[in-house]
Amino acid sequence: MVVIKKNILYDAQNGLKADLYFPNETTSTTKILIFWHGGGWFRGTKESVKDVGIKLANAGFMTLIPEYRLAPQYHFPAAHQDALKFVDWLLHSRFTDPDDQRNIVQIGSSVGGTMALFIACRYGFPTVTWSAPVDYSNWIQSHPQVKMSPNAAHDLGLTDPEAIREAFYKYFTLTYAGTSTKATLRQMDACHYEPRHLGKLFMINSAQELTPLSSVLTYIKFLADHNHGVQLLVIPGHGHAMDYGRDYLDESLDYLYQTLKRQTK
Repeated sequence: MVVIKKNILYDAQNGLKADLYFPNETTSTTKILIFWHGGGWFRGTKESVKDVGIKLANAGFMTLIPEYRLAPQYHFPAAHQDALKFVDWLLHSRFTDPDDQRNIVQIGSSVGGTMALFIACRYGFPTVTWSAPVDYSNWIQSHPQVKMSPNAAHDLGLTDPEAIREAFYKYFTLTYAGTSTKATLRQMDACHYEPRHLGKLFMINSAQELTPLSSVLTYIKFLADHNHGVQLLVIPGHGHAMDYGRDYLDESLDYLYQTLKRQTK
């Protein structure tokens, strides 16, 4: 049975907490996994992915799912700063040993994948992303006609799935950014994260979904130009992040497990 410790305070100033899922069986080498939930930076909770935390712990990973500040109350870079605070807390907490940084991996769903990339570029943790949006500045600039809405079918009467996705993309981007200024949006772009420390990366995306595949390919080209390899899995359909994530847990965990195994040799 997985042991769950709820609401562990990691940032007293902002009252931010994390849930921890202990695996039933542990080995001499602790495997630690951070799962970053999605929700467009304006919704989503650590509790909403409790079943994922249990599955990850059952796979042998000590799993932590942190919460972070949400828009519109908090704008960029609030959630990104929270992610950094969480990792710093984790590395100095009673849940890790001094050499455990090499045993930490990540999975990020949707914008949680964006934050996982941000952290991966700082710490080099092996990372899997599910539908991580990677481009904000160019997307906003090239979609001036799109009206923003979290529910465009209801609010704007839209029926075309692509138009509905575009309205949502614009909504969550500008809601978190708090501005349409390109300078701010560029700082949110994954290409803005210095990739010098980036480690192993596995990106999963649907063929036609909220996160434009063209932007993912552009990001991969950016990493290739910096001599970084990326594994990309494109699956059929329109599913975004958690729409398919649970079905691809095995592939995600196998990638992370094999990466850790190679690192310990």
